[in-house]
Amino acid sequence: MSLCLLYARSLCPTASCRLSPAASAPPSLPPPPPAPATLRLSPASTSPACALQCSHFQSCSGCTHELNLHRPSVVDDAADFFKSLGVSDFTFDSCKLWGWRCRAKLAVRGSSVDPLIGLYQEGTHSVVDIPNCKAHHPNINAAMELLKQGIKELGIEPHDEDQGTGDLRYVQMAVTTYNTSIPASERYQHGQVQVALVWNSRNENSPNSDKLNALAHFLWRNGGSKCKVPFIHSVWANFQTSTSNVIFGNRWRHLLGDRDFWEHLGGIDVSLAPSSFGQANTRAFNSLLRKLQKYVPYGASVTDLYAGSGVIGLSLAATRKCRSVRCVEINKESKLSFEKTVERLPKYVDSSISWHQADTSVEPTSWLVGSDVIVVDPPRKGLEASLVGALQTLPAWELKTRSSPESFKTKEEKRPWVLRAREASVQVGNDLSEENRHSVPQTLIYISCGWESFKEDCKSLLSSKAWHLEKAHGFNFFPGTQSIEVLAVFKRRENMHIKKKKAGKKKKKSPAKKQKALMHQEVMT
Repeated sequence: MSLCLLYARSLCPTASCRLSPAASAPPSLPPPPPAPATLRLSPASTSPACALQCSHFQSCSGCTHELNLHRPSVVDDAADFFKSLGVSDFTFDSCKLWGWRCRAKLAVRGSSVDPLIGLYQEGTHSVVDIPNCKAHHPNINAAMELLKQGIKELGIEPHDEDQGTGDLRYVQMAVTTYNTSIPASERYQHGQVQVALVWNSRNENSPNSDKLNALAHFLWRNGGSKCKVPFIHSVWANFQTSTSNVIFGNRWRHLLGDRDFWEHLGGIDVSLAPSSFGQANTRAFNSLLRKLQKYVPYGASVTDLYAGSGVIGLSLAATRKCRSVRCVEINKESKLSFEKTVERLPKYVDSSISWHQADTSVEPTSWLVGSDVIVVDPPRKGLEASLVGALQTLPAWELKTRSSPESFKTKEEKRPWVLRAREASVQVGNDLSEENRHSVPQTLIYISCGWESFKEDCKSLLSSKAWHLEKAHGFNFFPGTQSIEVLAVFKRRENMHIKKKKAGKKKKKSPAKKQKALMHQEVMT
């Protein structure tokens, strides 16, 4: 069998949750996928058409349940939670149920004769080989098979954690469906894989670098652009010798194929370096972006916190014609991807756009003020306590600036963290921060990948009476797990800073004072 045709394992369909009990399980060669469904919540279906049916389920730690992939039980909890807060129209997008994962970090263990590529078994560091993963985009599975053949033919030794030996530690595979040369309906099926090999050496000049180059050329020769049906986008190397559980080292090297990795998300072309964060479920993420855009007014000023390479903020700049967009991210590796994405923004975008490397937990109010809309997309642990506190006390800050605006005039900045953020920042267009530096956001859009942490943050925000919850939507980013992505829209409560005076009874004037007032009135007339 030609290695170039390994990619041809058929894509599993996108499932609609409105399935009849008679629906059958996905066959090995499924029919064309129907459009994804957005669900109004209804009793769970146990149809086999929504079952995982994966041979690796019992040993792999990736998926936690086999049935009802379209509607994990956590959705019931979410619906009840939001209903208790007055949001009764919570919706859940089932998204794609199989072949949805376009980004995977996999451990490489075993031997050069029998390599294992997959995930750790639950609670151990024993790797489970998952060549037929139902969650992976089929071309990730094809690239895994090709990588195994290269390891065997070239005698590449997988990493041995106990001994600290071996050459190949991990592999990251990311699929791009960006290919304007073919119809849009076929691009997902023909997605190409960026392969990043995590090599057990300090740099490209280490003694085992010949093996690295040989493996890269093997992958490219059998799956690259000169192949009849190419499915390898590019090959990268990352160098890591640490004994910790950290997957990537700080040193990257582009080996073969296209250097730039592009995807079309939220209405814009997005650049993603192998070192920067990218959503594993690109189709579901695109659905979320489209929903999010509806809650941002045209011409608004937006701050995107935990911004990564700025995908959310830049998509809003393009689709909502924002007056200004600030993207704040702690990882400096995202800066280059941000700059490349900005270069490809549509010509009509005329926003003040900036990216800042900064920790939002340090004096967060400085990032909140000056915007109409705040977007937060924190890691699974949720928002830092300092940021929650700043969001709770925004009305008090606003009242203070109104009563004493002189105290908030710009002063010469000496704080080290602010200076570092300015040095690392990127500014595109005119800086409008001075024009809006006293404005306070009226909308908070919270994107959550950690349901339990979101509930705590939501309760804290609402307890301050500064915000109320307006809308909530769920997305099935990780079918086969109890994890859902939530998009929640909070609005500022109007006039929270104005204290109403209690109406008291008027004091009656004494007869003497009343007579004096009458005499005064006569004199005046």
